[in-house]
Amino acid sequence: MDIISPSDTDAPLTAEQLDLMQGWWRAANYLAVGQIYLLDNPLLREPLTRAHVKPRLLGHFGTTPGLNFIYLHLNRVIKAYGLDILFIAGPGHGAPGVVACTWLEGTYSELYPDISRDEEGMRRLFRQFSFPGGIPSHAAPETPGSIHEGGELGYSLSHAYGAALDNPELIVACVVGDGEAETGALATSWHCNKFLNPVTDGAVLPILHLNGWKIANPTVLARIPHEALDDLLRGYGYAPIFVEGDDPMKMHQAMAAAMDAAIAAIEAIRHAARGEGGPTSTAAAWPMIVLRSPKGWTCPEFVDGLRTEGTWRSHQVPIPETTTPAHVALLEQWMRSYRPEELFDADGRLRPQFASLAPAGRARMSANPHANGGVIRRPLRMPDFREYAVAVPAPGQVEAEATRVLGGFLRDILRANESTRNFRIVGPDETASNRLGAVLEATDRAWDAETRDGDDHLAPDGRVMEMLSEHTCQGWLEGYLLTGRHGLFSCYEAFIHIIDSMFNQHAKWLKTSRAVPWRQPIASLNYLLTSHVWRQDHNGFSHQDPGFIDHVANKKADTVRVYLPPDANTLLWVADHCLRSWDRINVIVAGKQPEAQWLDMDAAIAHCSQGVGIWGWASNDRDGEPDVVMACAGDVPTLETLAAVDLLRRQMPELKVRVVNVVDLMTLQPKSAHPHGLSDADFDTMFTTDKPVIFAYHGYPWLIHRLVYRRANHDNFHVRGYQEEGSTTTPFDMVVRNRLDRFHLVGDVISFVPGLGARAAYAKQAIRDKLVQHEQYITRHGIDMPEILDWRWPADEVSAGEPSS
Repeated sequence: MDIISPSDTDAPLTAEQLDLMQGWWRAANYLAVGQIYLLDNPLLREPLTRAHVKPRLLGHFGTTPGLNFIYLHLNRVIKAYGLDILFIAGPGHGAPGVVACTWLEGTYSELYPDISRDEEGMRRLFRQFSFPGGIPSHAAPETPGSIHEGGELGYSLSHAYGAALDNPELIVACVVGDGEAETGALATSWHCNKFLNPVTDGAVLPILHLNGWKIANPTVLARIPHEALDDLLRGYGYAPIFVEGDDPMKMHQAMAAAMDAAIAAIEAIRHAARGEGGPTSTAAAWPMIVLRSPKGWTCPEFVDGLRTEGTWRSHQVPIPETTTPAHVALLEQWMRSYRPEELFDADGRLRPQFASLAPAGRARMSANPHANGGVIRRPLRMPDFREYAVAVPAPGQVEAEATRVLGGFLRDILRANESTRNFRIVGPDETASNRLGAVLEATDRAWDAETRDGDDHLAPDGRVMEMLSEHTCQGWLEGYLLTGRHGLFSCYEAFIHIIDSMFNQHAKWLKTSRAVPWRQPIASLNYLLTSHVWRQDHNGFSHQDPGFIDHVANKKADTVRVYLPPDANTLLWVADHCLRSWDRINVIVAGKQPEAQWLDMDAAIAHCSQGVGIWGWASNDRDGEPDVVMACAGDVPTLETLAAVDLLRRQMPELKVRVVNVVDLMTLQPKSAHPHGLSDADFDTMFTTDKPVIFAYHGYPWLIHRLVYRRANHDNFHVRGYQEEGSTTTPFDMVVRNRLDRFHLVGDVISFVPGLGARAAYAKQAIRDKLVQHEQYITRHGIDMPEILDWRWPADEVSAGEPSS
């Protein structure tokens, strides 16, 4: 194994360099402690008192000295080799170190002039940290140079690889905390090196920081034998370089040698891959560094007689409270051990000899434009979605697979952006299953590991990313978007829940970023959820769950959008709209099975532009008020609603029925609650103020009630949706089990529309008979009844070109 210990390095640093680097590290650590503890007296011009200390101590010092140490050594190689490096701090609550480093580099004060590079600026820097009206304890959107908050552990490495994709000159240095390394998301993301092409992509330098402890427990990787850890990392495909010790001066020499070796290895891999006749990249083992250093390095060795440095007690606040004079004195002793008077001049500025260690301008990691991806974001080149339209001569008379049609559109987006390489599609092994196979006509699946005869569309430069880890796919795409590019995440609907918490963090990042003036908008995170609940009849209950929509709807209205296009042409409009948007999370739910097509392209554009509308061709209430509003959202609910309307027309032709289709779910909210919401007047005009509304919805019914509960007619909304009834069964039986089928919808009309008279009794009996007949038929034949499979909207009703109202 490759171990660079403090005793056997060739001392790459001169004595002068060593002294300067140790000084810069002391300054960063001093600033980190100050942020956690101090309200005032930032340079200890007077004896420290309780009045100078924050009343509530928040933050994590344990990981901070290691982060500062790594940041410093990355700065050295940036300057020495002219590198473009993006820094990702994976350990949670690492902001004291990252913020300190960005302030020392000057970027922080450039972006926040009130946090100036002097004593007053230092006082404000300290006061704002984890303080009301201030900044969080993570490397949040407010932190210059950050694309990864670290507040939720496990995603740093997948973010790093996403940032490196299609960035051939970039090196992403990713610090992985040893606590973070215990998460499933992080453990899987070590395999991202099998998807990195050294010809067209950048490099990722993982730095596993072993400081041994979490909040109160040891970390797993810090306690396995050295040889086992080395074998594990080599098995992942890395060439680890170990740096171990606790003597700062010796560790600086060891880390400098490790950094030099890692950069040399990266450059060798790039040269071989990009040169003529070089070895294949699949043979390359990318370098990584394993830094083993004490937890809370440089904090007091003992607090209240208990060992602190190098133990779990330094994980958060090493001196946990400062209510006694003894603790205040210990804090002052700790801070003075960094000798701030040697580091900062009389005005509180970092002395020039130390400041000179930082790179200049955009070479600073805190000013790297990739960390503010909106600055370098270029719009996608988009073909005209109208050219992919399905011809619909009349509603419901032709069938198509909506996502297969979308696949052709996505294929040509990939082609149009081939030269810029700024669009990727990610997803678990489902591109073909989700009927998006046309994209493989434009590019391959990214793969830079072993290939064998019979492999399907694998290539190092592929721009379709497939890995059976939703966490990794999400991390890739987030990293890609945050560094200025565009993409789409395609997934089975039920399993997108795996990334619920990652979605949360990205939504929060976007929400916070909007309040940071220097953050520029990034391309939206677009989800295509297909293989959805209503057509997972063959896979069964485990694959049936539409609840991600509910999760999304909890987020800020200016961040999230949910679209339920009922057919291929509406899906094309929605996809085009979403891919052109920015600073949003768009969720598109669309079926992949052959389904009836309702709208021609002109009608689809008119309908989708409004997000919701009356389908006049399916309604018969033009001469007055409807007796009932039949509303629907989603492809299968739309089918069942229209089939129910057809039954009503045949059995009760005098009944006035209005059909309303919802594509943009957020239009149901009031305008005051969501930018896309309908005004009360428009909502009342469409849904009436006093007529029953039978609403067939794709997901859990309660969400519709939640969205419309402030509307005047809410009490008359009767919503059918998924009721957690699922099995391996027929497609129609899925809707029957959940009372979303045409027969139950007709039954609801009979129940809630007053005055239908005696004919309603016979209609209700016919419904009960049909449901019994259905159950008998599927258990005997294993498929749905012919009248279900063969049903079509009556061809003689209207033309498909009639726009929505």
